[in-house]
Amino acid sequence: MKAIRTHGRGGPEQLFFEDAPLPEVRRGDVLLQVRATGITPTELTWDETYQNADGAPRIPSIPGHEVSGVVERMAPDVTDLRPGDEVYGLADFPRDGAAAEFAAVRAANLALKPRSIAHVQAAALPLSALTAWQALFEHAHLVAGQSVLIHGGAGGVGSLAVQLARWRRARVIATASGRDTAFVRSLGADDVIDYHATRFEEALRDVDVVLDTIGGETRERSWRVLRKGGALITLVSPIPAGVAEQHGVRGIFFIVRGDRGQLDQISALVDEEKLKPVIAEVLPLARAREAFELGAEIHSPGKIVLQARAA
Repeated sequence: MKAIRTHGRGGPEQLFFEDAPLPEVRRGDVLLQVRATGITPTELTWDETYQNADGAPRIPSIPGHEVSGVVERMAPDVTDLRPGDEVYGLADFPRDGAAAEFAAVRAANLALKPRSIAHVQAAALPLSALTAWQALFEHAHLVAGQSVLIHGGAGGVGSLAVQLARWRRARVIATASGRDTAFVRSLGADDVIDYHATRFEEALRDVDVVLDTIGGETRERSWRVLRKGGALITLVSPIPAGVAEQHGVRGIFFIVRGDRGQLDQISALVDEEKLKPVIAEVLPLARAREAFELGAEIHSPGKIVLQARAA
């Protein structure tokens, strides 16, 4: 098969479009004909991109952990999917990903893709939508009537988090650049703060939940906008011990996991037109190096998707 493989730690310059062996189908796995995969530019910095679950090096390695495709075959113990099923989901992090013509993925991480969208759209959802879902509903316990500040409302996770929070009937506040404020408002945000023009911590108080997709100074400035007992959920890095407690709030860092039940709910929302993927660019698999370079450079809303074959 053809695949995108990285031959060492580094940036997009380490990515090569080349022949690779078909992935091993283990117990609980499905072999997918990959139609499309969403990319996360930072995955080239993740340890999991270059090593297995036991820490052993895995070089060369295939990136791409958001996948949409067609079931080719299953391991003998997989009985809930069939060849020909159109599915989408999250490839395991400490294994080769889906930037290839075929990928082996745990069946438990896959769900039937939304019927109303194509594979290139579905591939923009799994990592970003599951991250937004788990942040807002599992960790923050966001409920109707609460307020949530979503940093990076035009980004891959942020754009879906805005829509999910709106669906939950929360009051949605988002930060974005000036050129993206109208777009983020169109997703359902009640208020959008242009971070170039306004310091959000001077405009907000007593927010119930902050979803931090940016980290650094933005996270540090976010503590002061929360009400006592509120929650800051960060996707970027662990929170130093005691910091959240000093502010009288909960602080949670987490890493997304695959979850078929949540993907089923996400699919239903897509088919009901209550949630839509946001795509910045679609490129053929062979142009993965360019895609990762674009992901690090452009500031357009949404995800970059690689198309492995026409669907």
